[in-house]
Amino acid sequence: MNIQALPYIIVLGFFYGSTLVVSRFSVGQYDPTTYIGLRMVIASFAHLFVYWLISGRRFPRDIELWKRASLMGVFGTAIPMTSVVASLQFQSSGVTSLLLTTVPALTVILAHFALPDESLSIRKSIGVTLALGGAIMLTVNGEDGLPDMVQTVPTGYILVGVAIIFSSVMTIYARKYLKGYDSFDVASIRIFTAGLVIMPFSLITVGFDMSAVTGQGYLALFYAAIIGTFMGLMLSFYTIKRFGATPATMTSYIIPIVAGIGGVIVLGEEFTTTMLIGMVVIISGIALLQEYGKQSETEETEEVVVKPQAQTG
Repeated sequence: MNIQALPYIIVLGFFYGSTLVVSRFSVGQYDPTTYIGLRMVIASFAHLFVYWLISGRRFPRDIELWKRASLMGVFGTAIPMTSVVASLQFQSSGVTSLLLTTVPALTVILAHFALPDESLSIRKSIGVTLALGGAIMLTVNGEDGLPDMVQTVPTGYILVGVAIIFSSVMTIYARKYLKGYDSFDVASIRIFTAGLVIMPFSLITVGFDMSAVTGQGYLALFYAAIIGTFMGLMLSFYTIKRFGATPATMTSYIIPIVAGIGGVIVLGEEFTTTMLIGMVVIISGIALLQEYGKQSETEETEEVVVKPQAQTG
């Protein structure tokens, strides 16, 4: 790995990990659908500002691009992100980030069956086994990372599982159908579509009650929208363009560390020995899967990266 990429990896990991902590704080003040809907709306305005600011960049008008990227927005952004934030009502940001780190492992399994050039090697198989095994260990032990939780509620694990499945499936979809499109255009349409879907859904199902939101709650919302969604995505694309896809995927090592430590310091969450062991096992598996990232690096450089958007709750 190019050592010059390290600061970008660390900052990107901090953006996404801290956003999980901020989102965990926010679920006490917002309904998850309202929170994600508002995040997408704010991030959409930031994207529109970029189109207005940069000379020569035109708002996408390709109908086929809108069809494909909109599907990505619903199933690769709206559903996974809402599921992740909803899971934070039942478990810590540290546990959620550890479970989400297994997205590349499931993606590798799905790619083996869906993509003819992505067969499972022995090394990838071992990596997948370790990553998923670490997640299973956390699940079996019922880790939730919350000091005041008397009994672990499986709902959090189920919601994260939904996010992992949708994220992995849509990663494969992006690799098959979104190659060749401008990655910023794809990301913009994803965010616009997610906002257009989630916001009306939230208004119909839970209304728009902001009475419980404090000043800190509004700051948390804007932090998650601008830092975790917009700036995180921009930095991810910049890192991919400059250093390749593999360094961008290495944020998987940073996110659970930031979310785990941040959750303990800011929210009083717990980080148990079992969580530490699970993190080591999962990250060891993801490290082996870097072979997958290196083999696909040239191809991924011109594609949209799904993982970060799915992981930042």
